[in-house]
Amino acid sequence: MSEQSFHDPVRHLQYLRQSLSQDNESIGFFISAGCPLSVKMPAGEWPLIPDVKKLTLHISEKLASDESFTKLLSVLKVADKNCENIEEILSYLRLMHSVSKGGDVRGMNEKELENLEKQICKIIVDKINVALPDEETPYHRLCNWIRSIDRKTAIEIFTTNYDLLLEQSLEDNEVPYFDGFVGSRRSFFDLRALEDNLIPSHWTRLWKIHGSISWYQEQNNSQNKVYRSSEIKSDASHLIYPSHLKYDESRKMPYLALIDQLNRFLRKKSSVLIFCGYSFNDGHLNDTIMNALKSNPTAMALGLMFGDYYDENGKESYSEAYKLAKKQHNLNIWTNDHAIIGTNFGTWKKLKNNEDSDTYNDFIKFFDSDIEGSEHKKKVLKMPLGDFNNFTQYLKKIIGTTKDISND
Repeated sequence: MSEQSFHDPVRHLQYLRQSLSQDNESIGFFISAGCPLSVKMPAGEWPLIPDVKKLTLHISEKLASDESFTKLLSVLKVADKNCENIEEILSYLRLMHSVSKGGDVRGMNEKELENLEKQICKIIVDKINVALPDEETPYHRLCNWIRSIDRKTAIEIFTTNYDLLLEQSLEDNEVPYFDGFVGSRRSFFDLRALEDNLIPSHWTRLWKIHGSISWYQEQNNSQNKVYRSSEIKSDASHLIYPSHLKYDESRKMPYLALIDQLNRFLRKKSSVLIFCGYSFNDGHLNDTIMNALKSNPTAMALGLMFGDYYDENGKESYSEAYKLAKKQHNLNIWTNDHAIIGTNFGTWKKLKNNEDSDTYNDFIKFFDSDIEGSEHKKKVLKMPLGDFNNFTQYLKKIIGTTKDISND
């Protein structure tokens, strides 16, 4: 693709800081699967939580000798499903289970499918039930930034992750938050508090769109109810992972209520939502995001993508994100070396008249010049905020300046 334009990083970092300083506007963060990979760990212990592909491999190794799992993989291959994506595996398994009452499905009966789902969920819970190694992590920096500003409108955090890293970092920083559940013994989902916004304004909102390892389902008075536990129950019916079943449940189930909350947030005037670690490969979430952005031109969504615009084979690293951003003016995508801003694709390029500015000196640490090709010695400006660690360093840098800006 020929590069017809460029984007000035100083100008856009300044605009981002200005947007984050608005204490009476809706500001949110969308934390997804790539973020745990940014947590620095001792040698040999990284990553804290593996990505979907490696998590799937871990499960496959644990269940390698399980006849039911082997049978399920065969069924998935025939159905042309992705056997390297545990979310797709579980969704298809749950689909089979939902129609298995009274007979076998693809040679597997209801009890066999139910036991297999529990086994998979137990392995996942054991793998991702981990704690952040210290209080200097990117998660802690995000929560410290949230705590640093006395806001009139609460920060909202949306996440597709089902670990408890955000809860840990919020509590370590003593940031009060509301996740939709109330009560202490067996916390239940309070739909009215969410939909009517009956929550203290200084409480951060934490919306776990794809569930959590601390959520489970129980039957109460012949109805399936969702609860949150303070202790992880290894043998519980965990509510984790995107699945077609979430679309079929009552609107009182958290999934649809939280999707509605994402939609409501993006439809608020001048709302800002920053995506970290999200690859834009979830079609249903993308539909919600794009429909809200189309209906509200004052909203702004910013996708901070890890790595370069193209991968090592010259292919687009996040083709779905790029396609969406090139059609929708208020979805901007930043990669290390290129950006799509206002539907315009271009490289990062510093303007000379900005190099002596205070903003440039404040943010110079976020610029990284690489040498592209040893023959031509071409310098390529990079701004790697797609690394969640770098982005939260940026938030740490602007603590103390956002309040001054908001009072200008």
